[in-house]
Amino acid sequence: MSTEQETPETPVDVENEATNTEAAIDEMPAEAPHTEVGEHEYTIEELKQELEEAKQKAQDNWDKALRVQAEMENLKKRVQKDLEDAHKFGLTRFAKELLPVFDSVVLGLQAATGDSEEVKKFREGCELTIKQFESTFAKFNIDAIDPLGQPFNAEQHQAMMMQATADAEPNTVVNVFQKGYLLNGRLLRPAMVVVAKAAE
Repeated sequence: MSTEQETPETPVDVENEATNTEAAIDEMPAEAPHTEVGEHEYTIEELKQELEEAKQKAQDNWDKALRVQAEMENLKKRVQKDLEDAHKFGLTRFAKELLPVFDSVVLGLQAATGDSEEVKKFREGCELTIKQFESTFAKFNIDAIDPLGQPFNAEQHQAMMMQATADAEPNTVVNVFQKGYLLNGRLLRPAMVVVAKAAE
């Protein structure tokens, strides 16, 4: 019979053993990253192909960006031109309505004949009104087209009739029924003219 007796473990011994176990677990090396079975390994050719595809996509996107930028620039220019035209030609309709009034004053002056004081005062009033019209036209870049003696220009003149004459070159304006007008270089109204033709 053995006289040695087993010493029972105390709570302190149990606590120390648990602490040692946890420390041992902490010191264990971490597992290597898990690798899927059958994972694809790329060859150099496949990598080159993918690189070329990526380059092509990048080039396509760059081309699209350049096209969008060009379209935006064109749109900006169109909007700018529309704004400039609106400033330059915003008076077009008003000027067209004003021209017949001016024509009437001119015709009234031409019709006022005689030497009486009333006629003289009327003529003076018409002449002053015509000067005011012309000053206003100049201020807003409205220019008269008076092509007497000039070659006929279909873009600015409207031929009312042809007249045979030996005193002027054929296709020359020999009479102006009504002056034409330009607004900032754009035609408001063509001049109504008589055009010369060769005498028979």
